[in-house]
This record gives sequence, C-alpha cells and structure tokens, in this order.
Amino acid sequence: MNKVHFIGIGGTGISAIARLLLERGVQVSGTDLNTSPYFEAVTRLGAQTKLGHHPQLALQADLVVRSSAVKDEDPEVQAAREAGVPVLKRSEFLPQLTTGSTTLAIAGSHGKTTTTAMLIHLLKSANLDPSFILGADIKGQHTNAHAGKDQHFVIEADEYDNMFLGLKPKVSVITNIEYDHPDFFPTPLDYTWAFLNFLGKTEEDGVALLCGDDLGVRKLLTFLTFPEGQLKTFGFNPANDYQVMDYEAGEGHQSFYLRLPENDMAGPFTLHQPGKFNVSNAAAALAAAHLIGLDLNKLTDALTTFAGTSRRFEQVCGNEKVQVFNDYGHHPSQLLQTIQGARQSYPDHTIWAVWEPHTISRTQRLHREFAAALDQADHAVILKLYGAREEDPSFSPCSIVEEVSDKRCVYLPENPDAVAYILNNLGEKDLVIVFSAGKGPEFSRELCAALHLEGSND
Repeated sequence: MNKVHFIGIGGTGISAIARLLLERGVQVSGTDLNTSPYFEAVTRLGAQTKLGHHPQLALQADLVVRSSAVKDEDPEVQAAREAGVPVLKRSEFLPQLTTGSTTLAIAGSHGKTTTTAMLIHLLKSANLDPSFILGADIKGQHTNAHAGKDQHFVIEADEYDNMFLGLKPKVSVITNIEYDHPDFFPTPLDYTWAFLNFLGKTEEDGVALLCGDDLGVRKLLTFLTFPEGQLKTFGFNPANDYQVMDYEAGEGHQSFYLRLPENDMAGPFTLHQPGKFNVSNAAAALAAAHLIGLDLNKLTDALTTFAGTSRRFEQVCGNEKVQVFNDYGHHPSQLLQTIQGARQSYPDHTIWAVWEPHTISRTQRLHREFAAALDQADHAVILKLYGAREEDPSFSPCSIVEEVSDKRCVYLPENPDAVAYILNNLGEKDLVIVFSAGKGPEFSRELCAALHLEGSND
C-alpha cells in the first residue's frame, strides 16, 4: 500500500487516518466538497488535496477510503470500482491500520472524545508513545492523530455507520449508551445492539470496561456473558470495580480518588474540566491505563495538566464581563451536562445556550429532550439547523422555542440577528456556550468580533 486516496478528507475521522498514514510515509491524496481546518491541515502535511470530484486521483491510488457520508453513486467511488481499485469504508480499513497493535477503543454516546484524549495524555505522561485517532484536536498538540512508536493504539470508536465494528480491541470501553443517530439506527434496540456487537469484537484475552452507573450500560449488561475477570466496571457506585471516591468539586476544579479492583487506592487526582461527567470520563481513562499495567499512583499529577480538546467546552474569547465557549454537544444529554457543569464552575454567571441543531432526524426525534436541556440555561438561542447528511428545506426547529418553559428562548436562523440579540441582552456577568457539531465556530468568531474580543483557537 503505497498510495491511499480519501474521499471526504476534510472530515474529522477521515482526516485523522490520513494524517496517521502521512506520518507512516504513505502517499496520500484526498478530495472534499468543502474546505475545513482538517482539510487544510492534511494539505500542509503533504497530502495532495482538491476540492470537488476528481476521479483521476482515485485511479492513481492503490486503495480508496471513503467517509460515511459518501454514497455509492459518487463519481470517484464509481471510477475506482470500474478500474478494480478497492474502495473501503473506515470500518473496513481500520483492521489494516491497527493490526499488530494493542488497541484501546473508547466508545459511547457521549464523552468518548474527551475520554480518549485523557487516556492518550495518561500514556504520554507515562513516557509512552501511542498511536492514536480521535474526533478532535488535543489542546496544545494541534492534532487529532499520531503514528506512535510503541505497540499501543488508542482510538475513539465511533458507532455511526457501525464504524467501531472494524476494531478488535484489547480494551473495549463504553462510557454510556443513550439513543442517538436515528438516521442510521431506526430504533433504540438497534442502537444498543451495535454496542453489544462492538463488545463482541474484544480480543479473547481482552477486557470490556463499562460505566456501571449508566442506565443504558446496565441494560446492556443483561445481555453480556464474559469470562471471569474480563468484564470491569467504573463509576461512582460502590458496586463498580473501579470506584470514584472522596469526590469534591470546587470552583474551576474537581478532585477524587479511585478505588481499584484489588481494593488499593489511587490518587488524589485533580481535574480542571467542569462537570461530574468529566470525572466519570477520567475514571474510564484511568481504569483503561491500569488494565494495561500502568501504576496510577505515579500518574496522580497527570490529569492536572490535561488541557482538554477542541470544541469541548473550549473558551474562544472572554473578559471580566462575558466569556464565550464552543462545545460540540449535539445531543440533549450533552447540552444538559455541559450547562450543569458550567453552572457548577461559574455559579455567579448568567448562562446562555446557543444551539445549532444537528441533523433533522435527531432534532425531530429528541425535540422534547432538547427543550428540557435548553430550559436549564438562563437564555437560549436556536440557530439555523445544520443538516449535514440530511436535507429538508421545509423543516424548522422553531417549534422547540414554545416547549422551553419560563425561559427566554428565541429562534434566530441568521447569525447577525442572533449576535445582535445576545449583545442587546447581556448583563453584568455572562457565559455563552455555543453548542454545535457543524458551523458553530463561525458563529463564535462573529460573536467575539462583535464583542471586540480576540478569539483563541488553542
């Protein structure tokens, strides 16, 4: 495999694979319909990239890898197949990428990006050099992928399009299970079954590591039969194998200990990311590190220096009166947890939730849950829906406004109107969280500019 062509190279997942192959010395080409920071990053690293459809690039490759959004009718897919060039989805290519590695795969409806980044940070703090792929840039490292020199491969295991079923992990982690992606999984049972199949891919001598506090995981456990010692749980509940203990939350930080399966204690650990859910994520990362033999008591300071990932409660600008954060939250539970975490860390601030709905199917199916989450903010602004792979010009999320009780909630699909509304209603101390899996960073930049504040991308 000397040259690989990627269709949809500007996407988070595909660009990460391309970046890793570039580090391994493989020739990479790629196309996308639109530019993006990831598209620009792989171009700078040496990938031959073009915007639009360019079948000739596919014909020059030994292998074509396509994103989940690319259909069979794509001209590059068709050209490659007609010429006998193999065309694979991510799930089909990942076995080639991870063969021979000790794979640690982190799955879950929420928290998998942060948990993956935490685990990578722990391994690096232990002077290891793992390969990794995740769905966001690690803060301070400016990358979402790396070809490491040791045998460990840490990967964010995405359930969409059953991507994670191409993996064969040594350690399979599930942070939580809550129904999502109704455009691919027609029912909650279909969704849960995918996670069950993912666990079935765990190596015979590997370990499944699950959040015992999570209702969705507990339902899954009723279907599971693992050999003795090959199923471990983590969380706050005393029944968990890895139990969070002596938890304390202060302004700007959280601290805790972790009881290990052998009843030893590890810690104390300090975390600067807000929200109790991030402590659960940290427990998952610590437990996974312990399962591959790391001494957690030698890593008590590691989480203190964990800076987070891009677009996960990431501050982009601010002063003493107003702060603006980007967050990738696109599911009701993510919005709710982040708002609650922000209120815990900034108790004297007025909380704004600026939400860009992501996909029609998710917004329609979970509209009541979205309304309930937005209701926890002091102000809510709903932006134009980002359809991603779905298009329906007749659909509007404005009806959700009426379901938000006793709160100021407005639907403002045009960015200038939304920016003006926020500026006109700011108080003495405000915190604005822009929730988006699409074009939210563009809105954040416009808001920061209107506030005459310089934004930061790191």
